[in-house]
This record gives sequence, structure tokens and C-alpha cells, in this order.
Amino acid sequence: MNKNLNEKVLRPINGFIMIAVEVILLALMIAIIVLCASDAISSDYMPLIMLVVVIMVFIVPGFKVVSPNEAMVLLLFGKYHGTIKTDGFFWTNPFCMTFNPARGGKFDLPEGSSMLNFASGNRRISLKAITLNNPKQKVNDEDGNPIEIGVVVIWRVSDTAKAVFNVDNYVEFVSIQADAAIRHVARLYPYDMSDAGDEKSLRGSTQEVANDLKNELNSRVEIAGLEIMEARISHLAYAPEIASAMLQRQQARAIIIARQKIVEGAVGMVDMALKMLNEGNIVELDDERKAQMVSNLLVVLCGNKDAQPIVNSGTIY
Repeated sequence: MNKNLNEKVLRPINGFIMIAVEVILLALMIAIIVLCASDAISSDYMPLIMLVVVIMVFIVPGFKVVSPNEAMVLLLFGKYHGTIKTDGFFWTNPFCMTFNPARGGKFDLPEGSSMLNFASGNRRISLKAITLNNPKQKVNDEDGNPIEIGVVVIWRVSDTAKAVFNVDNYVEFVSIQADAAIRHVARLYPYDMSDAGDEKSLRGSTQEVANDLKNELNSRVEIAGLEIMEARISHLAYAPEIASAMLQRQQARAIIIARQKIVEGAVGMVDMALKMLNEGNIVELDDERKAQMVSNLLVVLCGNKDAQPIVNSGTIY
């Protein structure tokens, strides 16, 4: 493999010029045949007619049509001749052959991939943005927990020579590298952030994870002349065998956080109530009554159910 092989953009002849040449040769051949039939000229010109026919047949294979956002890689006797990246109707060396290793569409891609058969029967190379919907796969996060993760990768061909000659099949190549990059990036982050909340996670740091995944993929597919435009997580969940336990853990954490907020608010309200009673000289309470009042308020404010008050019609002592 020649790693130094770079893309060479061709500037072929306009195809309509060669169409005009074909028309002129056809008119010349008809004129010669008519003159020979009318004995205006000698029949010795028949070899010339054969030569004109051979030239016309030789010109025809050189016509090439390239659509917008497509490229055509040409080989000349087994060597890279160049790439046509401009859309239009052209004429090239008739001995040049178009080459696309991704032609055929029967690739060993992951089940569920959206790229199956996208290049079937097409000798041209698409320069459009292509979406790879990589199906979910089971990997381990930084903590070793099994998780299911799937990504959507948007990529395109940036160097047709590298894409065609540096790898066997660039479509299959980007799919396999996406699988490897997912496993690598998933091991760098935990599924969820810790209780301290000071670290990045797959679930909470989506933009950072997407950037790392994009950079990792770009470094892997650079040899194939491909560019990763975007890579994002499309599916993220715990594996079924631990999903139930992790859900209980998340629920417990949420309950603890909620209780902490409730207690903080209740303590603030009790403190405010005591200050207002003292400032307004509404009632004087000793330490024992204050403790009882604080206890009752905390029960009312922190309880799961509505409190049932008991009215004391006698003395508070």
C-alpha cells in the first residue's frame, strides 16, 4: 500500500467537443460511402472508412458523466490516473477505467446499519454527507458497569485516492472503526456522575463525549481519506441485567437529595418562626418549649403525610 498516494484532480476535455468530433467523423464516413457507391471516387477508400469506424468506436468509451457531489476515480493500466470531481459531461482516455471498491453493496456491516446497499451498482464515489446509524452494542463504562450504547455518525469522503486505495472498503472501514471508537470512549467515562458531581459522565456530558468520539474517529479514519463531521450518542442505557438495580440506586439517590432539600427548608422555616416570635414578643418560651415547638414543626414540615393537629384547650404547662 502506498501511504503517500494523494488525490490528483483531473481537468478532462468537455464531452460535447468530442461529440462534435464524432458527428464530423460520421458525416465523413457517410460522404465516402455515398461517393464510393456513385463511382465518384475509387473503392480504394474503403480502408479509410474502416479507420473512421475504428476511431469512432475508440472515442465512445471515453465519455463520462459526473453528477453533483460525486467523484470518479480513474485507473490507467492499473495505475492511478486521477479523479474527476467536477460535475458535467467529459471525455477522458478511453483506456481509463472507473474504480470504486465499495461498489456492490454487500458489506459485512453491523445488523441495523443504515448504510447497507447505499453504493450498490455505482462506480462513482459519493462526496455527500453520509449517515451511519450504528446499532446499540454492549460495552463497559469506566466503573465496569455493562451499558448499551448506540451512536449516529455523519461522515464524508474528503480524499478519494486514499479512500479507494488505502483501505479495502471504506464503507465497511468506517463502520468497524465506529464500533472500536465507541468502546474506547465509553471506557473513559462513567455512566452517571458521582455523588460529588465533579466529574464528567456519558449521561451528563453529552457535548464533551461527542467531541471526544468525533476526534477519536477522525484519527482512526484519516488513513482512508474520510472526514467525520459529527458523532453523537443516540441510545444510552444500562444493560438489562443491572438495569433494575441501577434504577433503584438512582431512585434512592433522588430521594436522599429531595429529603436534604426538605430538611434544609424546614430548618430555615423553624428558625424564622422562632425569630419572629421573639422579635414580636408574642410569647415567651423556655428551652423545653422551644425544643418541643421545633420538634413539632419539623414533623409537620418533613412528614410524608398531612399532620393531624391536637388542640390543647388548657395551659401549655
